[in-house]
Amino acid sequence: MINPPLSARNGYSPNNSVRLIRGGAPYFTLLEELIDSAKQSIHLQVYIYEGDETGTRITNALIRAAQRGVKVYMLLDGYASRPLPAAMVDDIKKAGIHFRWFEPLLKGQHFYVGRRMHHKVFVADRLHSLVGGMNISDRYNDMPGQPAWLDWAAFVTGDISTELYNRCIQMWYRRSAKPHLTSLRTPANGANDCFIRVRINDWVLNKNQVSRSYLEMFHLAQSHITIMSSYFLPGRVFRKNLRLATKRGIKVRVIVTRMSDIMLAKLAERFFYPWLLRRNIEIFEYKRKILHGKIASCDGQWVTVGSYNFNDLSAYASIELNLDVHYPEFSKQVDQALEKIITEDCEQVTMDWLTRKTTLFHKALYRISYMIFRSILFLFTFYFKQEKGRR
Repeated sequence: MINPPLSARNGYSPNNSVRLIRGGAPYFTLLEELIDSAKQSIHLQVYIYEGDETGTRITNALIRAAQRGVKVYMLLDGYASRPLPAAMVDDIKKAGIHFRWFEPLLKGQHFYVGRRMHHKVFVADRLHSLVGGMNISDRYNDMPGQPAWLDWAAFVTGDISTELYNRCIQMWYRRSAKPHLTSLRTPANGANDCFIRVRINDWVLNKNQVSRSYLEMFHLAQSHITIMSSYFLPGRVFRKNLRLATKRGIKVRVIVTRMSDIMLAKLAERFFYPWLLRRNIEIFEYKRKILHGKIASCDGQWVTVGSYNFNDLSAYASIELNLDVHYPEFSKQVDQALEKIITEDCEQVTMDWLTRKTTLFHKALYRISYMIFRSILFLFTFYFKQEKGRR
């Protein structure tokens, strides 16, 4: 069993409740309910926000909240959400919603193409929060004849929501939250032993907390680790620590997608299959729909869930937000959900499978795709510098 580091300096908050939410209708139904029940404030920060049926539905709910006096703040990534119709943006602003783009491409304060606000977080009244991988789009919702992409979120209530609220304030003002905002706290009834911490990755600002959480997982695991990632391309540091974990006898399973919205990433991902299998890491391809989830569970004791993909783009470019949850009941819920997906919706990739499915052409294609992907990553990050003076 892993004994979680619960001191305040490690960022854990007690007195929380947490529930796993699957993407699709369950997520968007809960999101709309939380918006409609908010009384004081709403913060929504998301990478992709589209003007489709799902986007319209959530926009209407936010407008309703603003019209009844709730302070609503929307922060959308200035690149990924830029196709949002101007008419919808106008309606949002006319309703009194505080709206802002995060670093519009070529118009932001810094020319960091790869540094996008990739996290997806919602906070209502500093009490109820959702953190996961879902964007606001029909792709992430269950539509008629079109099931949602596989994704997850943690629904949390309690002290951790104050921390998430403060993080949203920091992002909104592009600096540390104001003292009178950070001091506000909302009492909540949660489990005393449900410890959660907010983890941020923002390499430019010298933050690599989610990456460190995964490294802790590899170092401290005693029996097993299950990782689900939509774009699984471990960098050098992660490969080293994966190898060391399996060498210690830790059982590692990886759930990846078979169908991808970015085929170059999928082809590059398959370049790593032989490396993983040689180290006894089990691979399962999800075959029902596109897998977009980012979640990992360790030893039935703790879970990390959020927007962080297991690759260098998340580690060194995007702004990511995860929650680390040390709570066996939640870990059991996550393990059961992942086991069900492995059993019912996945096909295991083995060396025999790889031999039968991979021709010389495929091997060359996977290698070339990986080299192209690495080149793209370099273009997104090569001009970055860490700005230790900014927070």
